[in-house]
Amino acid sequence: MEVQRVQAVANSLSLATGTIPAEFVRPQQEQPAITTFRGPVPEIPTIDLGDPDQENLVRSIANASKEWGIFQVVNHGIPTDIISKLQAVGREFFQLPQEEKEVYARPSSSQSIEGYGTKLQKDLDGKKSWVDHLFHKIWPQTCINYEFWPKNPPSYREANEVYAKYMREVAAKLFESLSLGLGLERHVLKEAAGGEEIEYLLKINYYPPCPRPDLTLGVVAHTDLSAMTILVPNHVPGLQVLKDEHWIDAKYIPNALIIHIGDQIEILSNGIYKGVLHRTTVDKEKARMSWPVFLEPPTECVVGPLPQLVNEANPPKYKVKKFKDYAYCKLNKLPQ
Repeated sequence: MEVQRVQAVANSLSLATGTIPAEFVRPQQEQPAITTFRGPVPEIPTIDLGDPDQENLVRSIANASKEWGIFQVVNHGIPTDIISKLQAVGREFFQLPQEEKEVYARPSSSQSIEGYGTKLQKDLDGKKSWVDHLFHKIWPQTCINYEFWPKNPPSYREANEVYAKYMREVAAKLFESLSLGLGLERHVLKEAAGGEEIEYLLKINYYPPCPRPDLTLGVVAHTDLSAMTILVPNHVPGLQVLKDEHWIDAKYIPNALIIHIGDQIEILSNGIYKGVLHRTTVDKEKARMSWPVFLEPPTECVVGPLPQLVNEANPPKYKVKKFKDYAYCKLNKLPQ
């Protein structure tokens, strides 16, 4: 059965009609027009990763991860043109004719989520999200399957490889700061999440223009099952986070990276750091895109609260389990 892509649905609708297919209309308690908070809100923390005061940097990252589970970083060391090239080749892929994109479609029999696709999580109420995506791993080399890397545009591979090289340096710095922020040695958190075997999974989200952005969502509310997510947005806002029971918009900061604490770091820290509940809205006139990289433990890696953070006063709050089992339960909406 051929899967209908959201981009094709969007192209078939006139923005003037003011309607979208019923399966994209979210229940009222999820509709962004009703649930987005319009009052004065605190801003998601922005952190200067080039701060020469290391203690201040560690403290800022730890506080943001405890109180928000999300922060933006500037002066991160990835040159602007490297990010621009990553965005340009991703944009060009989604502008290809539909049949050319389908060459990279995730096989229906695949156990992996890599490839071009539309549906990801099991949706218990049969609703659909207003997004298409492309998933593929960008590191380590042994995990990469180039079958899912577009050959068109021709510069796609180089742009992604160069971005991956720089982005790994940012990830290393973040892991060290997060580890120090827990009072641990700088290497502990990364090693517990898989060390050099951590898998870097890139996702390109493509949210086409939508006649009724007030009724639908690009991605429904969720926390990331990764250890950490490093995201490049485009200029069209849409990311929202739940803070103090309010859905608030993330401000777009040119050339900043958005860092999400994922479930695995929340588990390793025994709940000291919080995974952020977030969702994505869409735009009436413009396509929104984002490039998250999910830093995931290898499938057989066993993740649980770090023993250094557990004692009689702070018993473990999470089960110890293999990452593949955690991911299976999460994607299939089963209890952990």
